[in-house]
Amino acid sequence: MVELKTPGEIEAMSVTGTFVAEVLADLAQRAEPGVNLLDLEHRARDMVKHRGAESCYWDYAPSFGKGPFRNVICLAVNDAVLHGLPHDYDLRDGDVLTMDMAVSIDGWVADSARTVIVGTPRPGDLGRGDVRLIEATERALDEAIAVARPGNRLGDISAAVGEVASRYGYPVNTEFGGHGLGRTMHEDPHVPNAGRPGRGMLLRAGLTIAIEPWFAAGTDRIVYDPDGWTIRSADGSRTAHSEHTIAVTEDGPRILTLTS
Repeated sequence: MVELKTPGEIEAMSVTGTFVAEVLADLAQRAEPGVNLLDLEHRARDMVKHRGAESCYWDYAPSFGKGPFRNVICLAVNDAVLHGLPHDYDLRDGDVLTMDMAVSIDGWVADSARTVIVGTPRPGDLGRGDVRLIEATERALDEAIAVARPGNRLGDISAAVGEVASRYGYPVNTEFGGHGLGRTMHEDPHVPNAGRPGRGMLLRAGLTIAIEPWFAAGTDRIVYDPDGWTIRSADGSRTAHSEHTIAVTEDGPRILTLTS
């Protein structure tokens, strides 16, 4: 069941979203060569605790995971892209780091992700380098948000993501994508990263969803690490992921996961 939110509830979600954005911005500045992923995890924990927020990831145990997730942020490096389990790894110059976080404040959830390059970007590989890959996910996110308006369809959002991927020459995996959220981290509807315009659920004011384009440079297939959580590109190619929580309003889409 899709639950539409009132303007007041959307405002409450934006408070959570601002905090999530602030944490990701803080960690992005700290993500330098030599910094350990566990240091970033503990910084995120401290910020969550100080704010009085509640992590949506701690003790999360979906069917695809291996035991409860005992961290407050997903950190994925290079060919890893989703559900990255923080571990003892020192970041290196040129690494691609994806950070994904969802928390609840006063009962309202927000979810966001961003990918950054640590230190100096690697030279581009035939124009398909890491900077371009990240740019593609950000552009896909922007174009998908732009069509999240009352009267459009869910397929318009999915198609916008897929069209940008095609434009940049990247394949699209549809096993994992965006989702509704509000009182919990995952609500209806599922928001695939590919689709047909004009199809699917009618978008109405009050819908709150996380839109999250993620691409691997060379494949649409994924593999899991032995930790049971971390998802990687099947061919070892670099990956990127961009995500915002947004609300569909009568005035157009509103991004809820921005710094103030």
